[in-house]
Order: sequence, then C-alpha cells, then structure tokens
Amino acid sequence: MSDLPSISTPQPVADPVSAGLPRRIGLVVHPSRTVDRPLRLVREWSQEHGVDLVQVPAAYSQRHVAEPGEPAGSDLIVSIGGDGTTLAALRSAAIVQRPVIGIACGSLGALATVAVPDVTRSLERFGRGEWQPRRFPALWVTREDDEPLFALNDVAVVRDGGGQVRVSAHVDGSLYARIAGDGAIVSTPIGSSGYTISAGGPLLASGTDAFVLTALPKHGGFCPPLVVGSGAVLALEVTAGFGGARLEVDGQLADHGVRSLTLTMREGMATMVGFPDQETLLAGLRRRRIILDSPRVSADRARGVDGCPE
Repeated sequence: MSDLPSISTPQPVADPVSAGLPRRIGLVVHPSRTVDRPLRLVREWSQEHGVDLVQVPAAYSQRHVAEPGEPAGSDLIVSIGGDGTTLAALRSAAIVQRPVIGIACGSLGALATVAVPDVTRSLERFGRGEWQPRRFPALWVTREDDEPLFALNDVAVVRDGGGQVRVSAHVDGSLYARIAGDGAIVSTPIGSSGYTISAGGPLLASGTDAFVLTALPKHGGFCPPLVVGSGAVLALEVTAGFGGARLEVDGQLADHGVRSLTLTMREGMATMVGFPDQETLLAGLRRRRIILDSPRVSADRARGVDGCPE
C-alpha cells in the first residue's frame, strides 16, 4: 500500500496566476518547527488585503494552523518550513496547477527560498505580478497493474530488509547495467542536490534537460551514474532478496514488492514563485556548505594568496 495520496493525473502547468491579489491562500506547514512569526506575517498580510487562508492536505504530517481547504480552491500555496515542506506543497499544487511560495523557517534551501523577514515583501510582489515562474519537471512513473505516480525530486528502489536488490536498467530498450546491492535512485535536476549527490551521483544544474540514474551502494561491478536525456525511456526491472524491496517517491513510501518501473520526464509539472533577485541554486549550495572548495584553495584564500578570488 502506498503512503502517497491517491491523485488524479496532473497536467503540465499552463499559465498560473501571474498578477492580481490571490483570493485564497492554501498553507502547508511543518509539523514541529517554530512557524509562529512567518505564520503571523502571512495572516496579517491576508487580513489587510481580504485574502482567505486555509490549510491544504499534503503527503506530509502538518501542524494544524487554519481551517482545512482544497488546493484547487486556492490561487497560491504557501509552505512554511523547509525544503521537505515545500516539496510536499509542490506535490499538492502540481495536481491543480497552482504556484508555490516556500518560506524557510531556518536556513534558506533549494526550494524554501523566502526568508522570514521577506515574507510580507514577497507576498506584495506576488500580488503585483512581480514574480517569475520557476517551472519544474517531474518523473512520470508507471508500474505493472497499478496507478502511475510522479516525482518532483526522486524515485528510489531500495532493499526493504536483509538480502540484496538486483536492478536491471534499460534506456530506450538498450541494457545499461545490472546492479546488485542496496538499490538505485533516479532524480530530476532539482532532486539531484539531495539524495543523488549523497549517493555519489552528479549535480544537475538548474534547467538541465535530463534526469539521472545513480546506483546505491552495490556489490562490485562498475556502474557510473548515468545522465539520461529528457526524451528517453528508463526501464527498471527489480528482483529482491528475502527482505524484499520498496519504492520511495519524493521520500515517501509508495509501494512494497516493486518489480518493474518505467520512468519518463514530463516538463512543467510544478511551479515555484521566483524573484529576479533570489539566490541561485549553486550559490545556495555553497552558502550551506554542501559544495566545498578544495582544502588547498581554502587555505590559500585564508592566507591571502594571489589567484584565489572570491
């Protein structure tokens, strides 16, 4: 059984609300972080402008902060938490083609890009239409005898207990590799900065027209991460050991006993609200020290050696 909610097939985002005050804002809120200040700022702005506030369901545990409502009834979805909260909001918003603003309760992330002091200004800018849509692709996942799924970050096939998982990967019908070990992960560009680089895979720059297959720790062999063009079809055949295998979609359990998957990329499945002066993904990864310079370069910079610019 899947922990993901049953969904209708989302369609590629057309033209989301681009100008004018939203009539209703849907909230997705972190279950345990301190959200009082950003929530107060959103409430104050909404009351000042006569905007309704509701809390929308997501594949994510939430702290209750408002009356329940549906994403389709909201013109804008606002997440308050971190990247995980924003990802959950994006999944709910993608189904009904609504844009998302991600408010960071803590350090700014790859998706939660609005700092708490900038909440009011960001809502004002959205209301004036002074924003840019950041459209994200998704992985479309089809399974045998089951409903399709979509992933904005990643899809992982992992062992569910003892024993290995064997994954055979084919691209457009051509065998790439047979992997025996902990499993494999397939990621979109925005998802590549998380689980994929932790597993030794590449970081795909924003806007890269591709997705990537990365093996999790494996028992021998040579299977480098594979960057797959957006128009290709990736097929995974899975054979599990006695412990079984599970399917995770965007970090949520989607299935036990997975046997075969077909993955393709669909463009424009979700929309984030972006602003021209916002931090880039690469700058954010460096600020958060996920990307680090070589120690020799850092030491030379600390000593003021020429040839080591900022």
